[in-house]
Amino acid sequence: MPLADRFLDIRRDPHSDEVLARGGDPEAHSILQRTGFVPVVRVHETYHRAPTGFAEDEESRLATEAVARLRSAGYHVDCDENFSTDALPPSYLSLGSSVAHLAERIRQATTTDEAADALTELTAAHDGVLAALHEVLTATAEFHDGLGAAADPHIAQRLRYLADDRLHIIRTDLSDTRNALADRHAPHPGRSTCTEEVPAAERERSAVCACPPPPRTVPALPPPPVAAGLRR
Repeated sequence: MPLADRFLDIRRDPHSDEVLARGGDPEAHSILQRTGFVPVVRVHETYHRAPTGFAEDEESRLATEAVARLRSAGYHVDCDENFSTDALPPSYLSLGSSVAHLAERIRQATTTDEAADALTELTAAHDGVLAALHEVLTATAEFHDGLGAAADPHIAQRLRYLADDRLHIIRTDLSDTRNALADRHAPHPGRSTCTEEVPAAERERSAVCACPPPPRTVPALPPPPVAAGLRR
């Protein structure tokens, strides 16, 4: 990760009077969003701003909290003097990080059973991650039903379409994949597990483990010599 991504700048813009946060990597952007900032995606950069309609003291509170959270996570933050703080609040594992751990389990899986176990957390019919996501989309649609703006019924309809159609396709395909893996009971041919133990029948007891050595890389042959033309 580039070192520059560990630096952020949170200041009140002198021209627009907006509280803006610039810099950082995706992890820093997540911290800003959890603090309450709104991302703004431009062609050449992504920055974050305080929500519209906030009073100045509320914007300052938001910026100060963001500075504290970012510094606690190890980021270097330059900011307006009134945003600076020595507070270092504790950080906790986010729900998204817990779900992303499933990807690491699949990357480390050496059998189809291990991969199926990880996918089950996504596809379980009652309390899997995708079932929970369906509930979130449906609840957000219901929230928009009575919100009152002209566009809200259309947003609710779109959210229900995503939950009932698009997410249904993902759940169905991923469930089929999980079930096929669960029935397979096979090791992954490219992910054998090394126990680092030497078998009792091994004559060379000084060996570190019984795994075969990695294949030798045959050095590339030098290019053929270029024949010099005859001089006359």
